[in-house]
Amino acid sequence: MSHIVLLLCTVSLVGAVLAYLLIPGRKLSSLSGWRFIVAGCALIFLGKVIELTGQFPLLARYVVIGPTEAAALIQQGIGFFGGFLSLTVGITRLILAALAGPKQHRLVVQSLERMITRQEQQSRRLRVLESELQRAYADWYDEERRIIEEQSRFRMILDCAGEAIITTDTAGIVQYLNPAAEALTGWSLNKAQGLPLHKVFRVVDELTRERLPNLVDQCLRGGQVIGLPEHALLLSRAGSEYAVQDSLAPLRDANGETRGIVLVFNDVTEARRMAWQMTYHATHDDLTGLLNRREFERRLRRTLEQARLNHSRHALCYLDLDQFKVINDTCGHLAGDEMLRQIAQLLKSRIRKLDTLARLGGDEFAVLLESCSLDQARRVADEVREAVEDYRFTWEDRPFGIGVSIGLVAITPASEDITNVLRAADGACYAAKEKGRNRIHVVHKEDDTALVKRRGEMQWMFMIPWALEEGRFQLDYQPIAPIGSVKENGHHYELLIRMLDANGDIVPPGAFLLAAERYNLIAKLDRWVISTAFEWLLAHPKHLRQLHLCEINLSGFSLGNEGFLDFVTSQFRDSQVPPEKICFEITETAAISNLASATHFMKSLRDLGCQFALDDFGSGLSSFAYLKNLPVDLLKIDGMFVKDIVGDPLDLALVKSINDIGKVMGLKTVAEFVENDDILVKLRGLGVDYAQGYAIGQPRSLEELN
Repeated sequence: MSHIVLLLCTVSLVGAVLAYLLIPGRKLSSLSGWRFIVAGCALIFLGKVIELTGQFPLLARYVVIGPTEAAALIQQGIGFFGGFLSLTVGITRLILAALAGPKQHRLVVQSLERMITRQEQQSRRLRVLESELQRAYADWYDEERRIIEEQSRFRMILDCAGEAIITTDTAGIVQYLNPAAEALTGWSLNKAQGLPLHKVFRVVDELTRERLPNLVDQCLRGGQVIGLPEHALLLSRAGSEYAVQDSLAPLRDANGETRGIVLVFNDVTEARRMAWQMTYHATHDDLTGLLNRREFERRLRRTLEQARLNHSRHALCYLDLDQFKVINDTCGHLAGDEMLRQIAQLLKSRIRKLDTLARLGGDEFAVLLESCSLDQARRVADEVREAVEDYRFTWEDRPFGIGVSIGLVAITPASEDITNVLRAADGACYAAKEKGRNRIHVVHKEDDTALVKRRGEMQWMFMIPWALEEGRFQLDYQPIAPIGSVKENGHHYELLIRMLDANGDIVPPGAFLLAAERYNLIAKLDRWVISTAFEWLLAHPKHLRQLHLCEINLSGFSLGNEGFLDFVTSQFRDSQVPPEKICFEITETAAISNLASATHFMKSLRDLGCQFALDDFGSGLSSFAYLKNLPVDLLKIDGMFVKDIVGDPLDLALVKSINDIGKVMGLKTVAEFVENDDILVKLRGLGVDYAQGYAIGQPRSLEELN
């Protein structure tokens, strides 16, 4: 089409030139029609040039910003429209000049001039429009450049972020990965773009290894932030696996329209491993690997609830090894520990997979048989008894045979609380021992009350009050020494309660404290310890002046005992012992199980100036969760983590973690069970503040302080 236009234009221009040369009266015509013909042809050529180049040839150097497509079309239109109009006017004026008289010619000329004027006005308006379009284009270009710069800064921030970030469109197609996401997924940005999210971000359940549901659909369907499942495991393209956690959120524009999702996640492999280890240590016995008493009681409590809700029946076996003390005394504690480990594996092999086996302490074990009648439980218990009876423990080529006494109690909808169930099973176990050992005693309804009165259960109920009346309790002290940068002047020790039996031999606290708690005698013992300690300090004023800190243990039962707080405050008031020289130790489990009472008790005495230490820290499942809510000054690291830190890297890591958290919270840390200099060196390297154990000093009578 453009070639035809050029051809017509050329023919017209040639014809106009010939007519000008050949037709008479050319002078008059040259002032009218010829100039329009020439101008029209020129404009047509100009329009064609603009069509081909996209701009005015003479004005190109003055145009700062290239014209838009619309501006080019307007310029092209000016050329073609003006050209054809001028050409038409010129030819018409020539024809009229030849055919019409002067008057008619003048009217036609005037009419054509008005047309030309309107055409020029239209051309000016078109040029104004072109100028406005160019300014609008310049503004748009500036805004586009600003947006690109902002996107560049945003991309830089994402690239430097520590979290892994992936963005997708609404179809779940990956659009962007930052370097952290590339490192974890194993996908580069170039290769991941355009792929579905589930191919790049492959997550499965850590426990079942099943693929997790479509996270993009869940996020877009709900229109809100969703968190990754608790046990999410990322499978990297490189074959690595990472425990991850965090969230997905809809990605919205300025109008609130959802344009995709943004996935932010972190590598929590190490944290999850540490949490699992802490959980394992909190729920398992270190020596045997079986569940510990705390976790067993939790499961027993759950089973009691199921029995009441579902009217189901279960059974509980309480096991106590016979003649274990003989092996301990004859061969030493190493042999006793090895035998307990072997017995644990033996018991494990004789129970059902759904049963729960735990070591309750010392040589006592328990088995919770779920969905099991009393008769079935009796058969299982008898198989366990026979297996232990046939078992031979060999130590240094010396064989030893042992037996086991088992107490068996049914768990029914009518069963009482966990304390009574355990008490009944424990009593039945003692009954089996009294009947000759290595046998099973089944608790029946008619003899539940009689079992409570068994001598094994009842001896401490009489022994503790008798010892209090006869003055057969004494206080020992064990020194606590600073080993880090902490500087201290004066004595610092923990007070320990001891009992003297009828023969004057020392009874360790582990033998009677549990019974004291079970029979609500512990508050009396705590009151005795506080009053005796204060009396002794007042009787030795020189020592009191030299005392830096005296640590006194309190039972969790005492914290909730009515009137105990008033008793302690009255002791401070009456004795004038400086509260800042007294630090009360509360076990982590006691504080957590009586959190409200413990917090009130601690805050009340801290207002007086007392300090508080959280004892056995790390042994509980919720240690770190509750620590920030308890007003403590000292953190005593559980000795079961400390004693093996030289040879066990896991225990070393746990002690380091506890110490680091204590330091972050501004607490002083004390390591228990520091038995030798090698442990002491390790603790110094970790930055622990204090040490307590045989490497520092053995427990001694309080009188030896003088």
